[in-house]
Amino acid sequence: MNEERLARYLSINDFRHAARRRLPRAVFDFIDGGAEDELTLRDNRHAFERIRLMPRVLNDVSAPQIASDLLGTSVQAPLVVAPMGSCMLAWPQADIALARAAHAHGIIYTLSTMSTTSIERMARAVQGALWFQLYVLKDHDFNLQLIDRAQAHGYGALVVTVDLPAGGKREKDYRNGISIPLRPSWGLLRDGITHPAWAWQLLRGGLPQFENVAGYGGMADNGLPIAARVGQSLDDAFNWNKLARMRERWKGRLLVKGVEHPEDAQRLVAMGVDGIWISNHGGRQLDGAIATADALPLMAQAVPGTPLIIDSGVRRGVDVLKARALGASGVAVGRAALYGAAVAGEAGAYRALQILIDELKLSMKLAGAASLTELGPHWVVR
Repeated sequence: MNEERLARYLSINDFRHAARRRLPRAVFDFIDGGAEDELTLRDNRHAFERIRLMPRVLNDVSAPQIASDLLGTSVQAPLVVAPMGSCMLAWPQADIALARAAHAHGIIYTLSTMSTTSIERMARAVQGALWFQLYVLKDHDFNLQLIDRAQAHGYGALVVTVDLPAGGKREKDYRNGISIPLRPSWGLLRDGITHPAWAWQLLRGGLPQFENVAGYGGMADNGLPIAARVGQSLDDAFNWNKLARMRERWKGRLLVKGVEHPEDAQRLVAMGVDGIWISNHGGRQLDGAIATADALPLMAQAVPGTPLIIDSGVRRGVDVLKARALGASGVAVGRAALYGAAVAGEAGAYRALQILIDELKLSMKLAGAASLTELGPHWVVR
């Protein structure tokens, strides 16, 4: 898809609608959907929409300053591409496409444990800022191997996910026949037949190979069977003591992802965590969890001065402005970037991120903010 055609996509929602047309329903729902009744999924978006700005006037906003520092990394915008697994269902080599688009914009890409690109291959393919996200498995030695691999290949931060002691109940996936391991069904076959371009790309690229967890549990198959094994091996006994041992092992910056309670944030900071990633897994885990934009001001008050990353529900550049005003250091986007990649690979992801950055600059001008450093709670009302 050329630049002229991509320029017609004016919003993240445009890319979402196009991704829905291009992808089989089961794949789109896997990316787009949430747990159970999707209460948290919807409220993540509504929470940003409930926030209103109180613009200032007569300020020189001719050159909005959006460059930032995120945990010691200089970035051109306060954005992070969130970790996502199985992205190649949307586009071949989508992990690398997303990472390269992030690098082109001077922002950070976070590689998921369950990506289909290994820690090593990503480090070779992309020279930009990389973080590594760890799903904690019952095999503690295997966790340490992943940590050591990321450290050896220069990943700037370790992001330990703590809101996944078990997989959420995503009923859309069950109804669509998406399960791990994948079981063939007429519905999945029909989806492939009615989306021939997508099916051809998938067949040409091959089924997902989860390179980071190759060999887990002694399995030789790194495809969907190992994803099932990993899903059954999430450490539901992971606790504060085990996290403290990871803190000792990892010598770089450490973020903990999936935190929404202020008391948990305070305890994490006390034990030496460098940043808190406020997340409810995009509404894909506990349905009924508080929206991240509602949790943000509580967390900022509880741990002042601690870097806070927020994800879930971000669809507009003005959401980034709102999050910064409420105390976030950076904003992570997952689905918003993946919709772009699902439509046009790296170019689509680049365009989706460009839309968010352009909207952020425009909303700063219209709100009268010359720099992100000016923003604070006095800029917003609920």
